[in-house]
Amino acid sequence: MKSDIEIAQQAVMKPIIHIAERLGLSEDDLELYGKYKAKITASTLNKLKKNKSGKLILVTAINPTPAGEGKSTVTVGLGDALNKLQRKTVIAMREPSLGPTMGIKGGAAGGGKAQVLPMEDINLHFTGDLHAITTANNALAALVDNHIHQGNECRIDQRRIVWKRAVDLNDRALRKVVIGLGGPLQGVPREDGFDITVASEIMAVLCLAADIKDLKVRLARMVVAYNVDREPVTVGDLKVEGALTLLLKDAIKPNLVQTIEHSPAIIHGGPFANIAHGCNSVIATAAAAKLGDYVVTEAGFGADLGAEKFLNIKARNKEIDPEIVVIVATIRALKMHGGVAKKELGVENIEALRAGFANLQKHVDSIKEFGLPFVVAINKFVTDTELEISVLKELCEQAQIPVALTEVWEKGGNGGIELAQKVLAILEKKEQRFQHLYSLNTTIEEKVHAIATKIYGANRVEYSSKAKKQIADFEKYGWGHLPICMAKTQYSLSDDPSLIGRPEGFSITIREFKPSIGAGFLVALTGEVMTMPGLPKTPAALNMDVDEDGKAVGLF
Repeated sequence: MKSDIEIAQQAVMKPIIHIAERLGLSEDDLELYGKYKAKITASTLNKLKKNKSGKLILVTAINPTPAGEGKSTVTVGLGDALNKLQRKTVIAMREPSLGPTMGIKGGAAGGGKAQVLPMEDINLHFTGDLHAITTANNALAALVDNHIHQGNECRIDQRRIVWKRAVDLNDRALRKVVIGLGGPLQGVPREDGFDITVASEIMAVLCLAADIKDLKVRLARMVVAYNVDREPVTVGDLKVEGALTLLLKDAIKPNLVQTIEHSPAIIHGGPFANIAHGCNSVIATAAAAKLGDYVVTEAGFGADLGAEKFLNIKARNKEIDPEIVVIVATIRALKMHGGVAKKELGVENIEALRAGFANLQKHVDSIKEFGLPFVVAINKFVTDTELEISVLKELCEQAQIPVALTEVWEKGGNGGIELAQKVLAILEKKEQRFQHLYSLNTTIEEKVHAIATKIYGANRVEYSSKAKKQIADFEKYGWGHLPICMAKTQYSLSDDPSLIGRPEGFSITIREFKPSIGAGFLVALTGEVMTMPGLPKTPAALNMDVDEDGKAVGLF
């Protein structure tokens, strides 16, 4: 069996100009990054605003497991299938981070015959967007420390600096560091730390900004520290929002690439869904909607994280209201949620499948909370038995859950035709009644309670003394109206990764809040979620290499 990278490298790409022409774009609408990648110009994005928006299809999943769900693969395969059915469709996805690519998760360009290309570039440096975000993040960190060193006009309390440095790698040794050692000329000594780039607020800001003007406004609002009176100090107070915007002037433009079957795909931005809001940029999704009759986009991890945040945070922009949700599930993962160990997943186990179905059922119930129609996509693996597939379909039908078997990894768009037809049939009924889970006028506690009880299934929410004080402070600062971005483990509906399946009778504990005022939300941190992951014992990087012709080896 060929690996994903072998399949990708054997695919024949078309010049990106030809892909653009299918969307009604010309070479003048693009900034070319070689033959197969391009950015869409700002002037073109502005012209597209007058176009009618296509129907948006949001792809999410059950809680992920080490068995893998293939959400990105289904996203690409569904887009290809819709194009095979003569529906003008554009795919909108996130950019991969080097952290998980070289860590344990691997790349995020789809898989098998349902991939976006050039796969190696997308999974590595691509067009440099993440590097630009890293640079802007660290430029701001340097400017904060220089401000203190040069007299501290804003009276920043160096014990209350909240802005960290960033790097797009998993590096646990950088979680907590001390800087400024070596005497007066080296700056002011203080504790500091690093986040992974995709956890930087600048990533979230870039992904939620409507245009470069909005980007500058949002950057200016970002809180970097508190002064000696415990009042917030912002980028605007430091007067450096212009410099940061300059560093991001190209990164804000969305990237156009293609799938193996030459469907157009716009890939842009990539905040983590267990730390940030887990969706690609508003600019990219809106552009895809203006260029196609249908848009297939994804949100990170399960519906309890990425989809909830897409619907409560990103979809506050009315241009990208979703019409339908696709929930990806695998028999392997459902068996794990039913108690089966990873090494035993290849063995047929109907009892475990039935038990694990509860996890899928909860995600279905969660999407119902938003009033959206949905369909479950069973992403088929070679180890799935006919009986297991039959039982899962039967469980869905008994629960009145629309379901379709997908084989896009093996067959590309042809393997997603059944799913595409189900999606189109549901869309034609026009039953979309999208509503947010909570009003922005409710309190911080009420928003958190709504997410915890209605989406996670918790029976209560508990707050640390620090979180309680932060709520009072945030209300005083005028931040109480902002939506909530939950930082939670992706492996469980709860904040305990060991509670798989559909746990009941649990509480969610908010240990602290982090203000992301530029992005426009408050991050509620639960459990042991960290903003700088570590590498596993055997990182994927150990399998990576490059041959004498410069061809990548070992990416997946």
